[in-house]
Amino acid sequence: MHGTATITPQAALRIIPRDQHPISRKDISPNALRVLYRLRDAGFAGYLVGGAVRDLLVGGHPKDFDVATDATPEQVKQLFRNCRLIGRRFRLAHVVFGREIIEVATFRANIDDGSGDREQHEGGRLLRDNVYGSIEDDAVRRDFTANALYYAIEDFSVRDYVGGFEDVQARSMKLIGDPEQRYREDPVRMLRAVRLAAKLGFSIETATAAPIAGLAPLLAEAAPARLFEEILKLFLSGHAVASFEGLERFGLVQVLFPETAAALASNRSGALRRMLIQGLQGTDQRVANDEPVSPAFLFALLLWPAYCRALIGLQAQGVHVEEAQRRAADRVTLHQLSTVALPRRFSLPMQEIWLLQSRFSSRQRKRVMRLLAHPRFRAAFDFLVLRQAASPEHADDVAFWQQAQTQSGEELAATLGVAVPGDSYADEDAPPSKRRRRRRRRSGATSASE
Repeated sequence: MHGTATITPQAALRIIPRDQHPISRKDISPNALRVLYRLRDAGFAGYLVGGAVRDLLVGGHPKDFDVATDATPEQVKQLFRNCRLIGRRFRLAHVVFGREIIEVATFRANIDDGSGDREQHEGGRLLRDNVYGSIEDDAVRRDFTANALYYAIEDFSVRDYVGGFEDVQARSMKLIGDPEQRYREDPVRMLRAVRLAAKLGFSIETATAAPIAGLAPLLAEAAPARLFEEILKLFLSGHAVASFEGLERFGLVQVLFPETAAALASNRSGALRRMLIQGLQGTDQRVANDEPVSPAFLFALLLWPAYCRALIGLQAQGVHVEEAQRRAADRVTLHQLSTVALPRRFSLPMQEIWLLQSRFSSRQRKRVMRLLAHPRFRAAFDFLVLRQAASPEHADDVAFWQQAQTQSGEELAATLGVAVPGDSYADEDAPPSKRRRRRRRRSGATSASE
């Protein structure tokens, strides 16, 4: 196991005065300022820290404002009635202002003082980290230099202990300390490096990038629920394409989505990757337009290559097409769950999006009307449009269903060449004695698809 003594500051304290940086109080959350001022008035040190400082320095607009202080979580709670303490692995104070939460962390030391408040796995993974220290200790134990900058409310300066100010100016993501050791402490830092570089348009410094490919398998040790959250951050923050390309570059797709990686590697035409990239571009556009993106749709996109590969394999074994579709969907979902905890509220709609794809080729009126009324129709149709980007053979289906959504029942029946006897839903609304009895085989196939 690696020790922790090798992590040392890379630069002495540098104070960047207000006239040498662009951070203004008007760009900081008023609630974060309230926390900082109250800590100061109570005799504690308090700094805006981390991503908020980094983003403000590059002209961004932080969504979260975190505070670091020498007050313990219990002391913070005494100062704020609207405070709750959370966490066991990493004890924090959350000061709640309506829908906004200001996270307040006590300065951490990077040593084990024998109290049991710092615990490491044999492989180096950090399991518990509640040994408190000074601001210098806190800066050194943070992950990236760009995240180890402190904005001081008393003189509006930025405090830099590890050379982060220069790295932000150079647009470089650089780990503090020995990169391999830091990744072993927390393998998810590899994903954070890729995500932050994609978000900020930074490069990953050479020494920081070098161990990633070799240590990528360590991500399998991370909690599946945590990886699910990290994937949402990677792909739903408006930089999905750059994030995916970064994961590819460092061999991380194979760990997060092993079956998708295998399918992309075996798809010689590149059609599956084209569809994936186009879908991620659409995701970025929706985020830019402040439109919602369902995690179910995102995972349907990310795992579609795996689903296609599994489906082809099952059909090659002679499995009937509808049965093969169900089994492929279940198999891919089950295998992915061993890496990423995909909740059922997302995995079931994801499977519906896949299984509805085969129904877009139908032109039977009852099936057309039933599909249009399906609660997952719109997501499935949007997915079909993406498939057209990979294969022009879906153009006729896209055109038909695009038009079908704008037509009345009578107009649609005319398009399909069906005579309409008075009621546009005559087949569904006819008395039971006049309705055609549905054969069991057909009923089973329909219910399976739905």
